[in-house]
Amino acid sequence: MLAYTTLGASDLEAAVEFYGALTETMGWKKIMGTDRIVFFGSSMSEACLAICTPYDEQAPTSGNGVMVAFHGGSKEGVDALYAKAIALGASCDGEPGQRIPDVFYGAYVRDAEGNKLCFCHFG
Repeated sequence: MLAYTTLGASDLEAAVEFYGALTETMGWKKIMGTDRIVFFGSSMSEACLAICTPYDEQAPTSGNGVMVAFHGGSKEGVDALYAKAIALGASCDGEPGQRIPDVFYGAYVRDAEGNKLCFCHFG
C-alpha cells in the first residue's frame, strides 16, 4: 500500500500554500510538518502527499514520466480540481477530457516547480 508521495519544492512556503488550497478541495488537510517537509492527507495511516525541500539541498527537479494522480470522484470533480489548480497558478498540461472512452477522464497541470499532476475519474 502506498504510504506517501513526495514532490520537491524550492519555495516551500509557496508550495504549501498551493497544495494546501488544492488538497483542501479533496477534503485533505495539513496533517504534519516541519521546516523542511509538510504532509497533506486525511491521516498518516492513509496515502498522503508530502512537499519538501530536497535533503541534499540541491534544486528540486521534476522527472520525465513522473506524475502524481488524484481521484476527482467524478468528471465534475476532475474539472473542479483542474480549475482550482489553474486558479492557484498551475499551468495547463492537458485540459479536462475523455482520454479513454467510457473508462478514463482526466486533466493535467504542472505546478510552479514543473511537477506534473493528473486529476482523474475512472468509469
